[in-house]
Amino acid sequence: MFHKLWSAIYHEVSGVAAARSVAEIARFHRIQASPGFRRAAEWVCEEASRAGLLASLNTFPADPTARFWSAVSFQEWDARAATLHLTEPAAYACKLADFRDLPLHLVPRSLPFDGEAEVIVMEQGEEEAEYEGKDLAGKIVLARGNIRRVHDLAVVRRGAVGLIYDGMAEQEPVRPAWTLPDAVQYVSFWWQGQEEPRGFGFALTPRQGEKLRRLAREHTLRVRVHVDARLYDGTLEIVEAVIPGATDEAIIVVAHLCHPQPSANDNASGAAALLETTRGLAALIARGALPPPRRTIRFLWVPEITGSLAWLAARAEHLPRLVAGLNLDMVGQDQEQCGSSLLIESPPEALSSFAGALLSRMRDLLLPEVKTFGGVGGYPLFRTADVPFGGGSDHCVFSDPSVGVPMPMLIQWPDRYYHTSADTPERVDPKMLGRVAALTGLYAYWLAQAGEREAHWLARELSARFRQRVIADLQAALTEADEETSLGQEEVRQRLEYRVARHQEALERIRRLAPVDVSPHQAADADFAIQEYRRTAPDLPDRPAWTAPEIEEKGWVPRRRFQGPAQPEERVARLEATTRDRWWEFQQRMRKSGYVLPALTQYWADGHRTIAEIAAMVRHETGLEATALIAEYFRWLAELELVEIA
Repeated sequence: MFHKLWSAIYHEVSGVAAARSVAEIARFHRIQASPGFRRAAEWVCEEASRAGLLASLNTFPADPTARFWSAVSFQEWDARAATLHLTEPAAYACKLADFRDLPLHLVPRSLPFDGEAEVIVMEQGEEEAEYEGKDLAGKIVLARGNIRRVHDLAVVRRGAVGLIYDGMAEQEPVRPAWTLPDAVQYVSFWWQGQEEPRGFGFALTPRQGEKLRRLAREHTLRVRVHVDARLYDGTLEIVEAVIPGATDEAIIVVAHLCHPQPSANDNASGAAALLETTRGLAALIARGALPPPRRTIRFLWVPEITGSLAWLAARAEHLPRLVAGLNLDMVGQDQEQCGSSLLIESPPEALSSFAGALLSRMRDLLLPEVKTFGGVGGYPLFRTADVPFGGGSDHCVFSDPSVGVPMPMLIQWPDRYYHTSADTPERVDPKMLGRVAALTGLYAYWLAQAGEREAHWLARELSARFRQRVIADLQAALTEADEETSLGQEEVRQRLEYRVARHQEALERIRRLAPVDVSPHQAADADFAIQEYRRTAPDLPDRPAWTAPEIEEKGWVPRRRFQGPAQPEERVARLEATTRDRWWEFQQRMRKSGYVLPALTQYWADGHRTIAEIAAMVRHETGLEATALIAEYFRWLAELELVEIA
């Protein structure tokens, strides 16, 4: 089914060439809607054209009057120079930051400033209590907390002129506190919905920040600031390359091109792997080693999330012809340096499909890299795993059921150098880039060629995987049966019914490849699940199933007003201060319960399900009980006019 095609693609792509592309892309300061991003996009477009593809540079408005579904665009930003000097205490005067040395020192979208100001030191700077009794007017705040929150409290509400950030986010277990004392953390302003005051920001290393904090205990700190930057109505770019097919159906592969210089693994690696995939497929087709595909294959290099929303909103009429996709994000890591594993992240279960299982099956071709000592069987020399949907990248836009393009993601996580100045090309592994480029090419081309034979095979593959999962889930329930928190018979039955429904939807989506009859698989697999449950149920505890807590909003039916995931930030920024405080507090509680909750909550809102039913779906998908939080989230979305409640 795969091996001949796999061999052709695997031996065509070059991980070494992809690593050189990473180094080229990493030269550009790729802030969304900026001259640096444009230059990177032009480079990618030129390379794709040189490889023989039909490549184009599409532009979209970068100004706050433009909307891409619920998302508001933002202005283009250009920074020419920026420096930060410590001037007092005079004995410790020095240059702290220079944009020419490291562009990441200047917080993106900072505005012009020239002058000196006193520095007021905060710990995190995220709570009102930290600001009591402090006069911040005309001063600069040094803090480690969320930069949007600190900006709101210090600049917007109290008149500070700018910020200095010295935080470093922890990425357990590979990046505990103080692992990177001399790296700079990537943080950014966005200004969506926020007019004046805005201000500027600098990011320092934790070691620099600690030195300033020690000095501040005995001295008044003053700094001299120079920022030469501007915001203006401009454009944001999307590179699109095409391998034409015989039909108007399409397979789509996406990698985001943005982030500050160097941002090698995030995401010059995804952009470079995608570029190498396009080159390899184009070369194989050009010399007749592969026939032109039946379906068109589209490749996109986008500003993350914003670009996907812009592209889809402009081409909404094409959505029914987008069969499936793949997202490449942070794929090139040297695992020994970065501490990462190559993950296949499935699409959300609200859009059940064949895509994640197919990619996983193809990934298995990578695994027998080395034979066992006895010469029988093989195993990989890299870490890999399959994980459920987590969101946070462009696949969360395409895989939204309101968009309807099932899109798994290839990603390496965790990453010791994620979102820091230490994410350099030296952290990239050419062999890993080659693996990913080959896997991407196999997935995209196989789907572009798939017909009736492939659809029948895929139905059997999904059936086999479903039956394995049923057995594994029931055995897990038996294993935990004597635990106080174990699932009872009725709860296991309900989860199994949920699993059967998702499987039947996934089988039905195979019909996008060919009009095959999947109903025999649907019926046989459902019967298999029932029979397995009946064999297992007598050994499960007899206890009541979970029921949604009694809340006032339990019967509400939310209806989404926009396609794609809701983008509430611009609307929140226009709320009054006390309401923004409530939103901040709610977000903190939501994140503690599960980062993925907001996305899944929206995905299950189909205009017919009640909040209680949505909460049950989220619980089945994740194991998280969050009914009250989900109800509160929908109240917020209704207040922000992103959903309607019936």
